Amino acid sequence: MSTGNETPVSTAYRLRLVVAGSTSRSRQAIENLQRICSEHLGGRVDLEIIDIYQQPELAEKYQVVAAPTLVKLLPLPVRRLIGDLSEEDRVLRGLEIIPLPGVDSDAF
Repeated sequence: MSTGNETPVSTAYRLRLVVAGSTSRSRQAIENLQRICSEHLGGRVDLEIIDIYQQPELAEKYQVVAAPTLVKLLPLPVRRLIGDLSEEDRVLRGLEIIPLPGVDSDAF
């Protein structure tokens, strides 16, 4: 439902993290992504975590063949990043996020 107060599409991110259960790799991907979103996106993100054991149909919908996989739906183009998202620079490049000025991504 639209309220008319949404962040413009050009600055909002819609992300789906597809994990397989509560494995250590899944938990690490969730923690890494939550930290990256908090540090670099603030409130400009719609993040949903999907467990393919709970919702297997969504793996097909998002064309996921391995877990964990991060799917960036918006802004376009759609991108997929596979793995635990521990390489922050790679994740930022994949999501096309420009780090905020004065933030050293190597410091984390």
